Amino acid sequence: MQSFEQEIKAFFKKNNLEYKDNSSSFKRLDFSVQLDEQWKFHFDAKEKRQHYNLSNWHLSKDQEPHTFIMDDLAARKILAYAPYSGMVVRDNLLGGYYFFSVIDLFLMPKTRVNRPIHKEQEGLKGKWIIDLRNGRKCATMLEVLALFRRFIEKREDIFINILECFGNYQGENIGQRGEVRRPEYWDIDVKETR
Repeated sequence: MQSFEQEIKAFFKKNNLEYKDNSSSFKRLDFSVQLDEQWKFHFDAKEKRQHYNLSNWHLSKDQEPHTFIMDDLAARKILAYAPYSGMVVRDNLLGGYYFFSVIDLFLMPKTRVNRPIHKEQEGLKGKWIIDLRNGRKCATMLEVLALFRRFIEKREDIFINILECFGNYQGENIGQRGEVRRPEYWDIDVKETR
């Protein structure tokens, strides 16, 4: 099977898309693609190539097919390229591509753990255990590209206009708390803070 990075490069070339390949760098996101004259999107390309050991990662048989484990550092790099950044995971086991915007990675439920490493010296490497179903599943890279564009088109709503909690994520139930806010409270807030 062709690596996901090679698939992406071939896809960009076939569709005459201007892109930058940083996949050999450990300090940058793998790709930047020019969507139009004004907007560029930056993303890391990841693959789920094998099943995870259930006991090593404390996963159930039901969780494993939907689980992906990523580096905490990769998530922080995606945040550094915000707001037009994210990650695409190709699931080589069950098929499909999963797009996670920087907002999804920031807001979705996840488990963070430190994995011990033994190289020249002992250390820890931060890992995120995430549910692929919290990304947007696509059948093709053309669908992924459309999601990049849609994310940028909806950026004002996502980052500024939507007041309720953003996203509908697996394993999360958002309830309601606090007292009902009434218009007079905003007047008090403005007077006391301005």
